[in-house]
Amino acid sequence: MEDGIKVRTYGVSGAAVVVLHGGPGAAGYMAAVARELADSFRVWEPWQRGSGEVPLTVARHVEDLDEMIKRYCPAERPAVVGHSWGAMLGLAYAAEHPEKVGAVVLIGCGTFDEDARRIMLLRRKKRMDKKTLNQLKRLTEEYPQADERLEVMGQLMRKIDSYDLMPTKNELDSCDARAYEETWSDILRRQQEGVYPSAFARIKVPVLMMHGIDDPHPGQLIKDSLKTYIPHLQYQEWEKCGHYPWQEKAAQNDFFVKLRQWLRRNGSPEKPKI
Repeated sequence: MEDGIKVRTYGVSGAAVVVLHGGPGAAGYMAAVARELADSFRVWEPWQRGSGEVPLTVARHVEDLDEMIKRYCPAERPAVVGHSWGAMLGLAYAAEHPEKVGAVVLIGCGTFDEDARRIMLLRRKKRMDKKTLNQLKRLTEEYPQADERLEVMGQLMRKIDSYDLMPTKNELDSCDARAYEETWSDILRRQQEGVYPSAFARIKVPVLMMHGIDDPHPGQLIKDSLKTYIPHLQYQEWEKCGHYPWQEKAAQNDFFVKLRQWLRRNGSPEKPKI
C-alpha cells in the first residue's frame, strides 16, 4: 500500500473483516485473531502508519483506514474488529464514515475519560510486585532507545493486564514510540475537547464490546460512557480473563465462538446501492 502501510490478507471467502491492532504503534500482534477468523471470513490486517515528518493524528489513521478499505473491499461494508487503541480507532472511523462500516467489535476497548483511566492505573498498580516496579523504574536507564523501551514496557504491561495466558508466540513485529506518543496525545486532546465519545452518536451499525472482567481497563465503566452515545451497544464479558481474551485459557474458545457468531449475524457484505 502507499506510504509503506503494510496490509496482510487472510481467508478466501465470506464477509469482509478488518482487524486493528492497538498500541498505538504496536503492529503485528493481531495476526492470531485474523488467522482464526480466516476460516469463515476474508480478513485484512493493516499495520497503522508509523512516525515520520508530520506528527500522527487520529484523523491521519482514519484516512489511512479509509484508503485501505477503498482498495481492498470497495463494494463492501466490512466489520471492523479493533483491540485496545484499535477499538478506539474503529469507533473513530465508524463515526467519520458511518456508511462504510457494517459492524464494529471492540475488544478490550481503551478509555474515554479520566475516571476510567484513574481506575485502570490503580488496578495496574495493585498488581505490581516489587520486582516489576523496579523494572519499570530502570527502563530508561537500561533501554535508552525509545522503541525498544516501549516494547519492553509493553511486555511488562501484558503480564499485568492478563489473568492466565496461553503459551503463545509473541507476534508483535515492532514498536514505534513516537507513533504511540503522537497518536495518544491527539486522542486525549480530542477527548478533552469533547469530540469523543460524543461523535460516536453517528454510529448506527451494530456494535459489540468484548471485555475481560480481570482487564485493568474498567469494562463496565467504559461501556457506560459509550452507551450514552451508542445505546444499541452490546456487551460480552468473561471471568478469569484480562486484556487479551483470545489468548486467555478460560476465555479463548468461547471468545472465538461468540465473535464468529456475532459477525455472521451482523456482517453487511455489500454497500447499499444509491
